[in-house]
Amino acid sequence: MINSLRALFKPDMFQGWGKTKNYFEGWYFKIISKNKENALAIIPGIAYDNKGEGHSFIQILDGKVMTSEYHKFKLVDFKASSKRFDIWIGNNHFTNSGLQMDLPKLSGELLFENNVPWPNSWYSPGIMGPYSFAPFMECYHGIVSMNHIIKGKLTINEKTVDFDKGKGYIEKDWGKSFPKAYIWMQSNHFNKPNTSIKFSLAQIPWIKKAFNGFIAGLWYNNNLIQFTTYNKSRLLQCALKDNILKVELTNKSYRLQLEIISDHASTLISPINGSMKGKIEESMYSKMQIKLFELKTNSLIYSDYSENVCLEMAGELELILIQ
Repeated sequence: MINSLRALFKPDMFQGWGKTKNYFEGWYFKIISKNKENALAIIPGIAYDNKGEGHSFIQILDGKVMTSEYHKFKLVDFKASSKRFDIWIGNNHFTNSGLQMDLPKLSGELLFENNVPWPNSWYSPGIMGPYSFAPFMECYHGIVSMNHIIKGKLTINEKTVDFDKGKGYIEKDWGKSFPKAYIWMQSNHFNKPNTSIKFSLAQIPWIKKAFNGFIAGLWYNNNLIQFTTYNKSRLLQCALKDNILKVELTNKSYRLQLEIISDHASTLISPINGSMKGKIEESMYSKMQIKLFELKTNSLIYSDYSENVCLEMAGELELILIQ
């Protein structure tokens, strides 16, 4: 009980104390080298099906060669701190300040510096805001770091890859299943240094109904501009035609426009009622044009471009698109 209460106000740390059925929890580490030629998503986690049979895992997505691997571990191989985000899966170690890998085709250690966490308070723990306190959500979400600098090297398929001065991002999900329909994208590779963006839209079951919830954050000029369902922002557009996704959001001060061109994707394993039997597709090299307008003056204050956008679009998208 104490561990669960402490974890509630620290979304980055392990949340699954006492969970033994229909439950998953996973962290998403995105690492991209300085030259942008190497892009990995490293996803450690734990999962229990409806019978209470479980395992821990580390899933690896190589965005460059568009391959993925799922490494399965025993439950006893998973160890988590009750005070902070600090987990071990076998000899693999993960924290908000770095990771240490010991897999057959991936090994080495990386350190993270200048992390940008999502603001956290007692009344709004992390990116979920007040929805963090709802005990029946299908899937919870957390941001560990919007943006950080990487130090270190990894050995990938017997080749040493230098990630020094590369950029990283960390988030997490926990609950029973991924949403019935959702769109998720993230990038922190823009012409303007230290800019980062994350956007997600999903159909969220709520008691006997459902609603479409969205969360977006733009880290710009050392300030996090938030567009969320719970801060009364509005989603004006989320339209998909061919392979182009257009998104427009507004809050009380800004209007944000995104245009994403999806690239070839790789398959990842996803949770269904805690069982890792689902499949989703993720690209790590999609492209995006971003524009930020100030409402007071109706002026364009920021425009930029990225070729290292992570993008997932899954499920019955017609339920959430606004054409």
